[in-house]
Amino acid sequence: MPKATAIWLIENTTLTFSQIADFCGLHVLEVQSFADGDVDGQMIGFDPVASSQLTVDEIKRCEADPHTKLRMKESSYVEESKPARKYTPRSKRQERPDAVAWILKYYPEVPEQDICDLIGTTRVTIRSIKNKTHRNYSEIKPRSPVVLGLCSEAELDFVIAKLKRE
Repeated sequence: MPKATAIWLIENTTLTFSQIADFCGLHVLEVQSFADGDVDGQMIGFDPVASSQLTVDEIKRCEADPHTKLRMKESSYVEESKPARKYTPRSKRQERPDAVAWILKYYPEVPEQDICDLIGTTRVTIRSIKNKTHRNYSEIKPRSPVVLGLCSEAELDFVIAKLKRE
C-alpha cells in the first residue's frame, strides 16, 4: 500500500516529497500530486508506525535532516513474518493434490508444514501422496502451484530460499 502510506506521511509528518517517494517507491511528482489533492482524493492514509514499518524516532530523525532516507524497521520485513492461512476457492481445491505432487517431485526436502502453509492443504493429504495411497493418486498430475493459482511466485520462492538458508 505505498500510495496510502505516502498519503499518511504527507498528512502527518514534515518529511520532504523526495524522502516519502524514496520510502514508498513512488515518483516525487506522484507524491506531490497526492499532497496537492490531484490524485486519489478518496484514499485513506495507512499508518506505517501502527503497522510496524517505521518508528516515530526514525520519522523524527529524517524530519530533522531532509537529506537522509527513511529506513524500514528491521522486524517488519516479509521474510520474518509467517504467512497467514488463505482461503482457496472450491474450484481450486481439487487441484491441491497436483500442486503437492509437483512440490514433492521437484523439492522433496520442503517440510510438510511449509507445504501446508503454501498451498493450504493438510499433512494427511501430503503423506497420502508421498505414500501413493491418495484416493485419486492415479489421476494426480504434478503441476506448479503458481500455475494453478494456489500461491504466488514470491511465496514459492520464499519457501525455496528458506530451504537454501538452512
